Amino acid sequence: MQPSASPRIPEHTIRPGRHWYATAAAIAVVLIALGLGIGAYGLKDVIGAVDTDRQFSDGGSVTLRLEPEHEKAIWIESRGPSPDQVCRITGPGDPRLTEPGIDVFLTRDETWNPLHGIRVSQAGEYEVTCTSDGPSQYAIGDAGGLVALGGRLGLAVLLPVLGVSVGAAVALVTAFRRRKSRQGRGD
Repeated sequence: MQPSASPRIPEHTIRPGRHWYATAAAIAVVLIALGLGIGAYGLKDVIGAVDTDRQFSDGGSVTLRLEPEHEKAIWIESRGPSPDQVCRITGPGDPRLTEPGIDVFLTRDETWNPLHGIRVSQAGEYEVTCTSDGPSQYAIGDAGGLVALGGRLGLAVLLPVLGVSVGAAVALVTAFRRRKSRQGRGD
């Protein structure tokens, strides 16, 4: 006497459905793509953070168009900020120089450190002048450099790891529950 085969269970009655595998893959793909996008955007921003083509020296000045929603900074080459460096900004409204925070921007042969952040209340033409006791080179650039990039890259790594982890967890739970569903029906 041969044992009878277990009755075939219709696929649509097994819970959870197979669509959860696609959901797991979609979660992983979206978070990986988001992480890669944030990383690429951060690298693009830091590559051109300081406009080294428009440098000015002690006592020199630069005129530039600024807008309130775009944060800019005054960067100094090679030397870190010190009390002997004095910068001024003139223009419409009430422009201010602020503390820049800690950051750095590197080129092939130069190191740039932020000296001041620039805050403006209205769009317009502004003149920035800087002096110091020693010879210094200045440039205007974005407020973020390598330290800001580090934060973005941390998020750029965390999102794909989270995507793979959540996707794998959803797929494993789905497989486990589908197996239990089959066993509970005699398969």
